[in-house]
This record gives sequence, structure tokens and C-alpha cells, in this order.
Amino acid sequence: MAKIKLEAIRDFVGQNLGTSDWVTIDQPMIDQFAACTGDRQWIHVDAERASKESAAGGTIAHGFLSLSLIAPLGMDMGLAPVDASAVFNYGLDKVRFLTPVRSGNRVRLQLSMTSVEPKDNGRLLIKGNAVLEIENSQTPALVAETLTLVVP
Repeated sequence: MAKIKLEAIRDFVGQNLGTSDWVTIDQPMIDQFAACTGDRQWIHVDAERASKESAAGGTIAHGFLSLSLIAPLGMDMGLAPVDASAVFNYGLDKVRFLTPVRSGNRVRLQLSMTSVEPKDNGRLLIKGNAVLEIENSQTPALVAETLTLVVP
């Protein structure tokens, strides 16, 4: 895990910040996400139907559930400078969902910092590259270009 300080943040540009711990995406998590978002499509919440009709052979996580893991896993990995007063998810420049995450799969995040851009009032915009891997899969669940705003 990286321990980033504001004075040395540019030293991490082009660097891999590491890999997160594995997280299991189970059916209760998928169901909770469906309840929160209102997206109760059968491919996510109907295990019986999905086992019969889905090409995945069972339910799959919402793409946005997988995407939502980037921020907390990135923070766990030390993306936020330890001496920053605030760090905000600023958005995404590009996201590609490559492989569905089946219920029961484990995922982890690989994160690298691609640039640090100065903004007004001493703030910094960190651009990163996030890859959410699926255990025992050659292809990741997703890749995303992330934006994080750091307030000193």
C-alpha cells in the first residue's frame, strides 16, 4: 500500500500503487445494490432464471456495482494523500466493462497513477488507471480512467 504525501505526490506518476485485497461479490451484495438503485433486472436478481437462460450460467453483478468498488478499494490502497484535508471522487474519463462478474466471484483492484494536474487554490487532480480483476479470469471485469480531486 502506497503512503502518499502531498509533497511527493508527483513521484507516484507512472507508478503502480499496488493491488487491493480480494472482495467477494455475492448474491446478497448484488441484491442490496439492486434495491438501492432500482435495477432489478432478472440477470442480476433471479438466480433460478439466470441459471437457465443466462449465458453466464447464473446471476451477474451490475456493471455499476463493480465500478462502485473502485473508490473504496483505491482509498484502502492509499490513493488519498495522508496529509490531504479532503479527497473527492471527481469522475471518470473512460470506462469499459469487459467481463461480467458472476455472483460468488472475487475481484480486486489494480491501480496506477497516470498524472497529477494542478488546479486552483492548490488543489490537485489525480488521473489514474483502474483495473478490476476477476479471480481466475484472463480478462478483467472493467478498466477505467479515474479522476480524484485532492484538497491540501
